[in-house]
Amino acid sequence: MTKTVVIVGGGSAGWLTAGVIAARHNPLDDLGQGTKVVLLESPDVANLGVGEGTWPTMRDTLRQIGISEVDFLRACDVSFKQGSQFINWQRGEGESYYHPFIPPGGYGSVNLAAHWLARRAESNFVDAVCPQGKICDLGLAPKTAQTPEYAYGLNYGYHLNAGKFVELLQRHCVDKLGVDHQLGHVDQVLSADNGDISALSLTNGEQIEGDLFVDCTGFAALLIGKHYQVPFVSQRDCLFNDTAFAVQASHASEDTPIASCTKSTAQSSGWIWDIALPTRRGIGHVFSSQHVSLEKAEDELQRYLEADPALAKNQPSPRKISFQPGHRRSFWHKNCVAVGVSAGFVEPLEASALVLIEKSAEFISDNLPQDRPAMTVVAKRFNEIISKYWVDIIDFLKLHYVLSERTDSAYWRDHKDPQSMPDSLKDSLELWRSQVPWVSDSNNRAELFSAASVQYVLYGMGYVTDINSSRYRGWSKDAELADRLMRDNLGKTEMFMASQPTNRDLLNLVRGRA
Repeated sequence: MTKTVVIVGGGSAGWLTAGVIAARHNPLDDLGQGTKVVLLESPDVANLGVGEGTWPTMRDTLRQIGISEVDFLRACDVSFKQGSQFINWQRGEGESYYHPFIPPGGYGSVNLAAHWLARRAESNFVDAVCPQGKICDLGLAPKTAQTPEYAYGLNYGYHLNAGKFVELLQRHCVDKLGVDHQLGHVDQVLSADNGDISALSLTNGEQIEGDLFVDCTGFAALLIGKHYQVPFVSQRDCLFNDTAFAVQASHASEDTPIASCTKSTAQSSGWIWDIALPTRRGIGHVFSSQHVSLEKAEDELQRYLEADPALAKNQPSPRKISFQPGHRRSFWHKNCVAVGVSAGFVEPLEASALVLIEKSAEFISDNLPQDRPAMTVVAKRFNEIISKYWVDIIDFLKLHYVLSERTDSAYWRDHKDPQSMPDSLKDSLELWRSQVPWVSDSNNRAELFSAASVQYVLYGMGYVTDINSSRYRGWSKDAELADRLMRDNLGKTEMFMASQPTNRDLLNLVRGRA
């Protein structure tokens, strides 16, 4: 059986993976029954410090690891995230829409989108089927002070300080879960006769042996890339963004409202993310260096910062991050599995980075091989599932661009070039011309983005599906239910608007600053 898992690299990927595996498999008694988890990291490698938005899945992950939500909120400068707002993506004229975390009312029973399309002039899609857009407009929290940890009135994820998050995970993994934390530099990767990694030789002369090695070394991809030479599949021809300027911006005052969503504002050749924490805002401009100069891209970021009265006047200089969008051809090779940036990285639109780490760590933990032949089967299944996740991610991110009506730069025009679109996305768009996305479209358990998420982007961007009600069985009966659900949503929206505290007020209370 897998007696020792060696995780190479810290950061969010390394420590989340360590926590998920150790919480389930680490030895709990003197008999040592279980799996030893070793995390080796270099003391000289700084955390990337991005990836500050999560999906609601993070609540379950933290709960499984055994971290209190209150401790997490206090330690990591956390705020609540209820979805994403996309500004200027459709026409660049100040319009916006939300992709919230709550699915449309009655989701799974009745397809509200189909019925909304028949009357879309009455309201925008999100407000018709879900309260969360209005709640985000007002900067309200998804829960109250009386709501138990990790429970909610409105589904939510988090915004967090990535550096402090890593520190919390490290403390918890070492102190509570028994993870063996080692510092050192890998000098050589030692191989067994069958091509597996047998041990890591460090520059100090020590060796670390293991049965399974998890590569969390980020862009370096020390094991999966440098050692095994698993090819990298570039997505540069589909998703153009390859550079970012990022800044940690100060609030103008301590009582500045905290947005309850990630704001994504389209620019001439990219977009600006804006993540509000209690102590600061993480703001960055991700763009295509092939479409805009570094000077203009930085200038667009500066203008964004200067135009916001809720930000302090003098902000630090942004730091530049370069990346190659893409992923490995396979992710589990021999007895090495890549998790996090070493497996792949694309732009942070829709915050898929952390959830992919969670999904990978969960799969490894759930399917930890009992012997070497089993590992080959597990690796094959892992590669199939993670490959499907990457297809979903790339299709879903590209969808935001191909639906845009913007023609003001080569960047937006090139995104609509059919040559830049994956065939799988072309097929879906052809289907959605006459068929509303729905749960029955796919029965693949590895699906990452639900039909609800697709609906929010499609109809938020003004896409029109030509509905022929006659092809829908029970249309009239469902129409009555749809009417009731949309009326109920109006009532729920008013209730939440009247009852929820602001994000700032609830976080102040949790942090002991009320």
